[in-house]
Amino acid sequence: MKEPPIQVVKDVLPNLLFLLVLGLLTWKALSFFRPRNQHTLRSVAILVLGDIGRSPRMMYHAQSFAENDFETDLIGCGGSRPIPALERLPKLRLRYLPEPPAIIRGLPFVLAGPLKVLHQISAILIVLVFLIRVPPEFILVQNPPSIPTLLIVQFVGKIRGCKVIIDWHNLGYSILALKIGVNHPLVRIAKWFERTFGRCAYAHLFVTKAMKDHLVKEWDLQGKKIVLYDRPPHHFHRSSPQETHELFQHLRASLFAQSSLHDFLPSSSPPYSTPFTQTTPPPSETPLATPAAELSYTSRSPTSASMIEPSPLGTPLVEISNEQTYHEIRLPTLRQDRPALLVSSTSWTPDEDFSILLEALSMYEVRAVAQRSSSPLPKVLVVVTGKGPLRDTYMKQINELQKKWKWVRCVSLWLEAEDYPVLLGSADLGVCLHSSSSALDLPMKVVDMFGCGLPVCALKFDCLDELVKDKVNGLVFSNAAQLAEQIEELLASFPDSPKLKSLASSLETPSKSRLHSHSVKAAVGDASDQWVWTDWGDNWNRVMRGLILSDVNL
Repeated sequence: MKEPPIQVVKDVLPNLLFLLVLGLLTWKALSFFRPRNQHTLRSVAILVLGDIGRSPRMMYHAQSFAENDFETDLIGCGGSRPIPALERLPKLRLRYLPEPPAIIRGLPFVLAGPLKVLHQISAILIVLVFLIRVPPEFILVQNPPSIPTLLIVQFVGKIRGCKVIIDWHNLGYSILALKIGVNHPLVRIAKWFERTFGRCAYAHLFVTKAMKDHLVKEWDLQGKKIVLYDRPPHHFHRSSPQETHELFQHLRASLFAQSSLHDFLPSSSPPYSTPFTQTTPPPSETPLATPAAELSYTSRSPTSASMIEPSPLGTPLVEISNEQTYHEIRLPTLRQDRPALLVSSTSWTPDEDFSILLEALSMYEVRAVAQRSSSPLPKVLVVVTGKGPLRDTYMKQINELQKKWKWVRCVSLWLEAEDYPVLLGSADLGVCLHSSSSALDLPMKVVDMFGCGLPVCALKFDCLDELVKDKVNGLVFSNAAQLAEQIEELLASFPDSPKLKSLASSLETPSKSRLHSHSVKAAVGDASDQWVWTDWGDNWNRVMRGLILSDVNL
């Protein structure tokens, strides 16, 4: 007779705990006799208790460490594909944590929760203590989640002689409070755990100055304390019309699988045009030109192509002997009749109130139909990227609303890592609904948008002004009505919208010579100087090299 799940747990759990404790005690005893030698230098283990491919900051950390000649182990869960650089760097290893056994996943939450934590603890310890044979010089851990990672890295740091660096993205207990209430006993326990095991470390990294000031004051953090602002990687940039053209050729199947777009987007003829770009010459000129970087000819007689000599790039039509005709090369251009492209990146979680955007789009629809503004409003296509628990709920609401909409459409797409920055660089406006459970972190999605030269309308919260400067690089709103007014204001006279162009111009990347003439203080995140805008690599090198190489003669 098959034993019930609870009985299985009762039988297995004591044995697992005994073996785990015995193994750790044995390893701790042996570790006292293990010499600390130079082989432990210039190495780092980076721990993220989540999907590695959906943890951009930790992936960028890993890339930067490896590019600075560190033996780098990036430890986390599988799921999404990581950025390509992580797969080609010789000094970087991806170590994926195993999923909990099926028997645990099938149990009720009250039993599965503790067992899942125990499984995570054992899986992480096996990697940090046994699979990484030589103790790493540094262990860098993402927080949150705090439980159980902060306790584990502190323990391993002690027994293996590693320097622990905590990268504070947010506060774990504040995220938990969103789900079960700020006064719940589990929230108080989580806060105690986070404060106790996060207080002491070799170094603390913070995504904002506000978070640094708060934690230093409230929790009396011990160790080096440094603000490392999020910045986009170097390949994030404003997309050229050619890149936009190729992207929407690639996304054509995904877009037209959406029934709501069938009669909404301008007609197009692949591969020569998309709803946003075209290579077709004006009607007064020659027939359809060839795609970029290719020459074509039309033959009016059966003459060998080997007799043809191509005309120089950029020259007009050239008549060649035997009635062979060559066409001028035409690169893609943006269509004047294209809809405005809005992008909102979201995790579809409670800390992002997506209903604000839905209400704003409904208001925009009414105003666009009435055309009350001094300049006509364009059609708007909103592309929402990301995955999360509330996606299906909101998409059902959207699909019902847009059955009546004529000027607005909203679709949800999941993009590969290489397509995401091209979409941001092709868009006209970004919308950020991040509200921060702690009001101490900044949305990475806005950093990505700025890296791609995309102005943003962002929901206001306390420390947002460390990133979004109202009316300088974006606009800040507090409710749906304000967001609707901002969208209408920025898209007036689209595609030649002066206010939109003014915001975009503030995001142009300074020249390298100007960047390197600024002080290190500006690069490490002084709020007054943060508009010395750099990419991730440049900013990381300026901030982190002094921390991780402080004991090495460069």
